[in-house]
Amino acid sequence: MPAGVLAFWVCMLVAAAHFPSEYDWRYMTTSQLIYPERNPAGHLWASAALIACAAGGLTWLSALPRTARLQGLPLLAAGYGCMILSSLLPERWLSIRDGHEALAIAGFVGVCAGLVLLSVHHLASRSQRHAPRAWLIALAGLAFSPIALAGITQIYLTWWRPDLPWVGLMWKAMGVSPALSFALWEWITCAVLSAYMTAIGLAVGEHVCRTSNC
Repeated sequence: MPAGVLAFWVCMLVAAAHFPSEYDWRYMTTSQLIYPERNPAGHLWASAALIACAAGGLTWLSALPRTARLQGLPLLAAGYGCMILSSLLPERWLSIRDGHEALAIAGFVGVCAGLVLLSVHHLASRSQRHAPRAWLIALAGLAFSPIALAGITQIYLTWWRPDLPWVGLMWKAMGVSPALSFALWEWITCAVLSAYMTAIGLAVGEHVCRTSNC
């Protein structure tokens, strides 16, 4: 899983470097890097980033012993599956409108929920008792907060700033705060989930392996 996270960021950096114009992550979503008409020289790198991250996670899941009864694994696997499908731009080959966006959101939610459940279960198993409620709230809040903030900003823009176009470099020229940008919170979500995947991938893998004598 940590290897998949590293591959994600390396490939995304290469994709951004090949973007035909300025790429400002505060105002430009990951989708800008994936669509071939928007990033003709780097879109394959962006797609590879999602696939490599998901493949690393799925490989990690498949390597866990069958005796490791961990919560959140089906959600995590489903989230990784949505990541792979979103990288293939499903609206192109299944005529699904906004298919990439729908699968990307499902991927974020699935991976996020799976990691939170896995983290809670790991803490409880390590302490041999129920994890303190404050820890559970903190784990869930930290993981879900960027997704929630992205949704809140979209609601705000829909009702109170309908004059603004979809987020892009035009916002930067207009002086619109990046705090309202869906792109900003999308990239922050990627960073938060990357930290979770790295920590959980190392901690849970080591703990399960030790307790299973693998």
